[in-house]
Formats: sequence, structure tokens, C-alpha cells
Amino acid sequence: GINAEYGEMFLQSAKGLQASLYTQTVSRCSLPVTRSFSSAKEQDLVVIGGGPGGYVAAIKAGQLGLSVSCIEKRGALGGTCLNVGCIPSKALLNSSHYYHVATHQFKSMGIKVDGISLDLPAMMKQKESAVSGLTKGIEYLFKKNNVNYVKGHGKIIGPNEVQVLKGDDGTELERIKAKNILIATGSEVMPLPGIQIDEEKIVSSTGALSLKTIPKRLLLIGGGVIGLEMGSVWSRLGSQVDVVEFLPNICAGSDAEVAKEFKKILEKQGLNFHMKTKVTQPRLHHQVLLNVPLNLLKVANPLRWKPMLFLLLLEDAHTLPTSV
Repeated sequence: GINAEYGEMFLQSAKGLQASLYTQTVSRCSLPVTRSFSSAKEQDLVVIGGGPGGYVAAIKAGQLGLSVSCIEKRGALGGTCLNVGCIPSKALLNSSHYYHVATHQFKSMGIKVDGISLDLPAMMKQKESAVSGLTKGIEYLFKKNNVNYVKGHGKIIGPNEVQVLKGDDGTELERIKAKNILIATGSEVMPLPGIQIDEEKIVSSTGALSLKTIPKRLLLIGGGVIGLEMGSVWSRLGSQVDVVEFLPNICAGSDAEVAKEFKKILEKQGLNFHMKTKVTQPRLHHQVLLNVPLNLLKVANPLRWKPMLFLLLLEDAHTLPTSV
């Protein structure tokens, strides 16, 4: 179902929207209308983006009796969180936890199990099954609340008109007239200067959720929550994980004591940390990272630093120096 907090958050906005639509309707009945549209029936609301903000708003508006269309280019509802964020990462954390317990703790508990092995494709399939079930649940809620789900890239081409484009080639699929437009387009991975993501050797958090094999070595640039989640997953599954963090503490913005204890837990798990450290230039040769020079730096203005997550997969990398 829909998170109750999200529902309450959009309730007042939706009520205000309903009142606004009523005012517009009264005004149009008393004054001549000169607008012209190029497509079919006008919608009360068009939502661009089917993530946690967009799909909740669309459903709430539908429950209040408005005609609603929600445009999503991904091909699956739920946004980053449901498709390539919170849900798949937690699924992998859960699966990798069981594997780690079985291989590292069963013996000390007096449990003998022979022949424990990892089936990575099956683990990924279980993750995808969890994601698919939830995205289909949102589609069901759309149908239940009369929300029109439109697959494509939404583009505002006028004050009251949205063009829907096909994602792969930009072909126009349709145009939707809208009395109101809600933009809920979410976010995307921020690139680091000088580092080109190929989702093979240098991957974003999205690519890190779908690796085909377990890397021998893995370097996390940034000690934020998302990166540490994925680092924990692959460490449990057998990777040697190093974390390079520009700031003196991991999880910037979180409680300092909690971050300190969290770091101890991850170190016990096997992650290596390089704090107050910056990656200056990754050098790739035949798709293998050969060296990552690191400099110990002071933080001049931490408020201007924006956390960015990327993972560098190291299979035959040189030993990381602590300084140069």
C-alpha cells in the first residue's frame, strides 16, 4: 500500500489543487476561452514522473475525483527508490547477510553445513522479483484509482500541454492537455570530473546492483550511505573493499557517534577506509584500474562538498597507498 506519511503530505496539496480547479472552472464558464489544444480530452492533472513523489500524488488526486495521467519513462513505476535504490539494495543486503552468517558464524554456533556455495544469478533474480512485485502493486493502485499510466518521456511544450516521447528514439507517442502539471522527475547519478562511467569497470550505484560476477577488489569513491550499503553487500560476498572518503567521517550529516560505531562494524566486516583522502586520477588500461594515487587533504569548506557515489571495480589493481 501507499506509505501513510506520503499520503498525508500530498493530501493538503491535492485539496488545494481541487479548489484551484473549481475556481478555474467557474472562471471559464463566465469568460470566453481562447486556448486551443492539439489533442484529446483535457486532464485535470498530468504528473511527470512515477517515483515516490509522483505516483503518490497521482493516486491521491485520483482518490479525490480528478482525472489524472502519470508519465514515466523508466517503463516501471516506483522511481529510483523502488527500481535501483532502496528496495533492490535492501534485498541484496538481506541475501548477502544470510550467506555471510552461513559461511562465517554457523561453525561457531555448532552448525555444520558442507558445500555452501553462492549462486549470484539466483540472488539477482530474487532481488528483481522483489522489485517487480512492488512495481506491479503500484500499477494495481493506478487502475483502482483511475490513474492513466503513460509510458514515455514527458516534455512540457506549452502552458497546458505535455508531449510524450518514445524513450529510445524520441518519436512522439501522444500529446496530453492538462489543466495542471506536476513535475516529479527525481534525480540521477552525478558524474565525477575526469571519471567516465561505463557500468562495467567503473559503475554507478545502479550498475553496482547488477554485477554479473563478484569483483576481487572494489573501490568506493565516497563514504556515503548508498556506497557503504553496496560495499557491505560485495564484501560479504567475497570482494576486498576499500573506501576513499574526502571528509574525516563517513555518512556526512549523520550523528557523529552513530557514524563512528557504524564504521567500526564495517571495519570488522572487512572494509578498509582511507579518510581525508581524494582520488586524483584513476588510470585504466585494458579496462583494468592499474593505480589510484591518493593525497591526504584538509577539508577547506566541507559545506560545498556534494556526496557522489561511484564504484571502481578492481580486479588486478596495485596496492592502494595511504599517501603519496
